[in-house]
Parts: sequence; C-alpha cells; structure tokens
Amino acid sequence: MEMHQIRYFIAVARTLNFTRAAEECNVAQPSLTRAIKNLEAELGGELFRRERASSHLTNLGRAMLPPLTQSYDSALAAKFQADSYKKGDSASVRIGLSRTADFDLVANAFSELERAFTHVQLSCRRGSADEILDQLRAGETEIALAGPIDGSWERLDSWPLFVEDFRVVVNQQHRFAELESVEPGDLADEQVIARPFCELWSETQILLDAGGVDATRCCEVTSDRDAIRLIEAGLGVGLLPASTRVSDKLRKIAFASKIARTIRIYSVAGRQRSPALSGLMNLLRTAEWPQQAKFT
Repeated sequence: MEMHQIRYFIAVARTLNFTRAAEECNVAQPSLTRAIKNLEAELGGELFRRERASSHLTNLGRAMLPPLTQSYDSALAAKFQADSYKKGDSASVRIGLSRTADFDLVANAFSELERAFTHVQLSCRRGSADEILDQLRAGETEIALAGPIDGSWERLDSWPLFVEDFRVVVNQQHRFAELESVEPGDLADEQVIARPFCELWSETQILLDAGGVDATRCCEVTSDRDAIRLIEAGLGVGLLPASTRVSDKLRKIAFASKIARTIRIYSVAGRQRSPALSGLMNLLRTAEWPQQAKFT
C-alpha cells in the first residue's frame, strides 16, 4: 500500500468524482484510476461504485475511509516533524530524573529550550539511582539529573551542578515550627517519614538511629509527593532535600547533623548528542541555583 494511493482514495471519497480528484491531486486520471484499482486489489474489494455523473463509496470504502485518513494524516505529521527536526526547528530530549529531584530543577532550562526550538518533545523518566543508571545504559534516556549514583561504569560521564543539604520539614502547626535547627535526638518522639528511594537513605538512617528514632514508628512512602502530603496533614516529619518545593503549609528547618548531596548531570561517553540535548546540558551547567552552593 503506497501513500499516494491513500491520498487519491481520500480525494475521490471527498469529491465523489474521479476527474475532479485527479485535478486536485495534480495527476492524470488514468494514473489515479490505476492506483485506486491497485488499492482495491490489496484490500480485497471495490471501494467505489462508479457511475457516469458521480461515484459512491461502497460499504468497504466507507469502512476504510476513517483508518486510511488517520494513517495519511499521521504520515504527514511524521514527515513534518522529521523536516522540522532536520531544520533545527524541532527537538526530542529524553531525560532521567531522580525520584528525589524536584522538577523545578529543569523547568527553567526546558523553557529556554522551547525558545530556541519550535517544538521540544520531552520524555522524562523518574527512577532510583540504580534505575537511572540502567536507563542510561539501555539508551532509554540521554542524560540524567540525580544525586550520587554508582560511578564504577567507565562510560559514565558526570558534571557537578550544585550541593544541597537536607532539611527537617514540618507542618506550620508543629512544635518544631519556630525552631531554627533540629537535632537528631529531637526526632526520637516523632513519626519520621521514611524515604527508602532516596540516594542518601542509608546515611539518613544512621543519623536517625543515633538520635534514637524508632524505625517501627516510621511511615514509609514511595515518593516525595506522598511525604509532603503526610506532613501537610500533620502525620509526620520528613527529611527532604533543600530544593524540594513545599507549600506554605510547611516549614523547612536546618538539620544539625548535616546531610548533603551533590546534584550532577550524568550522560554516557561517546554517544552522539543532538543540538537540543547539548543546549539543555549547557543551560543546566550555567544555571543560577538559588540558595545552593553552585560549582564554578
């Protein structure tokens, strides 16, 4: 089945006249008629009932019109996207993002990228440190933003962006809300929200254990969004990265036992990068990171 056959079929279905359809398609009528007959042979039946003044769609023709029209429109859209990509007007970016990295970290860079390209098709996949590494290995993502991940793979490149610490996050009505700093021991009587998907969860557990936090009283979640909702409801306290966006219902407080991580860009050495991807990496590396210790 050829695309020009589908185009001719759609034209005849619209005009119900082979002569006018041939004129619209800028093709000789015998060529159009021959293409329609070849399409009918492939589909196994007549698409039109031909009459002198006009033609009419058969039952098969009516059944075939919606899917063939959709196929033709999709092919045109794909061709337009491919042409735009070759001209630099369109771009596709596949990025991995740590489950503990706020999307705000990349939102401004994507906005800048949209100004440089007519259309940016974004694919963003969340994952743990191990999952992000697996996605990069498999080519499912092109770059990733995350805290520390296993760097033993020799093809893994990375660039530091900024360092951030972790804060104690509480409801504005919590007894800690007026404090400037919280010690690990202060958390002993609290229901601490456990975040085992965090890259630094092992280090966090050590500090909590040292402060006498009872692990059986912890409330375990699988996303920072869920942790924030629990804290808003007054059902616990959390240790979250400083860059995590929270509502005005919550307050971030310094944690006396410092927990810090370096957010990095990760990519695979030797893989070709599109202009859009290179531009995104440059935007991220030169971005201003408010309230963070940015690398120079």
